[in-house]
Amino acid sequence: MQKDLIDFFSQYVTEQRKNQFHKVLKQRTRYITVVLEDIYQTHNASAVLRSCDCFGIQDVHIIESRNKFQLNKDIALGSGNWLTIYKYNQSEYNTLAAINQLKKQGYRVVATSPGAGSVELPDFDLSKGKVALLFGTEKDGLTKEVFRNVDECLKIPMFGFTGSFNISVSVAIILYQLTMKLRETEIICELSAKEMEEIELEWLRQSVKNSRLLEKEFYKRMKP
Repeated sequence: MQKDLIDFFSQYVTEQRKNQFHKVLKQRTRYITVVLEDIYQTHNASAVLRSCDCFGIQDVHIIESRNKFQLNKDIALGSGNWLTIYKYNQSEYNTLAAINQLKKQGYRVVATSPGAGSVELPDFDLSKGKVALLFGTEKDGLTKEVFRNVDECLKIPMFGFTGSFNISVSVAIILYQLTMKLRETEIICELSAKEMEEIELEWLRQSVKNSRLLEKEFYKRMKP
């Protein structure tokens, strides 16, 4: 049924658009995912999503305990439409809920922190398994709850007086380094055929005008 629905929606987009979907899907990965804890500055939030899309990261997990995640459309440039976004905002334990969910999915949960004991980015070992990278706010960084529950910590080497990068810059640097390294290895990091179909369908829904009404019409036609 899903394949039939993809074929149905495909008639409403150009061949160029469909080819672009397939090209991008082949480069998408869930081996690395990004987790944002209470990011409130729209400029940073938008830039992070844009970087995730550019580097082929499909999933972004957003923790909203104190701050609501908001985007600046001029910066995000629609990047959120192409990502699978999960939000955790149902209780006072949203950070723990996110970490537990990621661990159930087989992720190593890694805090990005300039502190002592963190592995430097060039030395980070991707072969040990899937990676969920946690990033915190500009002002306060990640919460203590994160550090009590993560598996590892990662830092970008620094050579100046300033102790850290802007969060959106940090995300871009880390994703560039790790995605380049990932694609140079023999690690299987591509999406499965089923995952590609699910994402392609969502992208088509985003691309086709009145997709909800058309989908209802599709299911009416499919009834015996």
